[in-house]
Amino acid sequence: MRLSVLRNSVIWPIRRIGWLPMSWNGGGMKRCDACRTLEQRIDQHNRQQAAVARPTREDFESLGSDLETVWNSPSTDARLKKRIVRTLIHEVIADLDRDQGALMLVIHWKGGIHTELRLRHRRRGQNSAQTSKDVVEAVRVLARVCSDELIAGVLTRSGQRTGRGNRWTKERVTSLRSHHEIPRCTTETRQAEGWMNLTQAADFLGINSRTLRIAVEQGEIQADHPLSAGPWIFRRSVLEANASARLVERVHRQRPTLAIPTADQTTLDFSTT
Repeated sequence: MRLSVLRNSVIWPIRRIGWLPMSWNGGGMKRCDACRTLEQRIDQHNRQQAAVARPTREDFESLGSDLETVWNSPSTDARLKKRIVRTLIHEVIADLDRDQGALMLVIHWKGGIHTELRLRHRRRGQNSAQTSKDVVEAVRVLARVCSDELIAGVLTRSGQRTGRGNRWTKERVTSLRSHHEIPRCTTETRQAEGWMNLTQAADFLGINSRTLRIAVEQGEIQADHPLSAGPWIFRRSVLEANASARLVERVHRQRPTLAIPTADQTTLDFSTT
């Protein structure tokens, strides 16, 4: 009975797919040449595995130093990267902080070390081809005193790119403004709202533009400077405040006065001999 169960559950399914051809003789089972060949191959494989030296700590440290090179190599495909991740990482625990708009990750490595990462969480409606919020806010501020063409040049000089990685042009700035409902810069708007650049603000106060910029950098005067390669932006109401008046008074007080000769001043005659 036991032999019949073994034959029906194990031997015959293997024989049907061609792995174990054998013959039956009464109640016994004759081992065939294929079985002996398989056993020899298994024994050979076990001996080879036993002969392989166990990796040392130095071997793992060498692999760790080469990991970045292998990961960033163009010839490394996604399958190899997945194998590396499965080998090194035990699990990753993710938690979402909706208030801060951040994604917290805790990586549990196979060696027992934990690494915490904090990533920006993509909100609903955002995608990888969307222009960053920082660029949008910079355009919103620059549009107070700059034309679309000038804004495109400032963004390019600052190293900014569109959401798709393209260079900024006048047409792309115009499209961005229209999408985010940012008004276009006009002379009438600038005069009505009192927006000025650094040169115009310095002329308004009657001081040097370099002096005004130093005062802004020291926090005496308030101004906007959204991009390092862009202009400083002032508002007339700020320039009319008491802080600006004190700055102008100090600058004028520090200016040297010219000596004006009077009628009572005697003239010194120098000998030419």
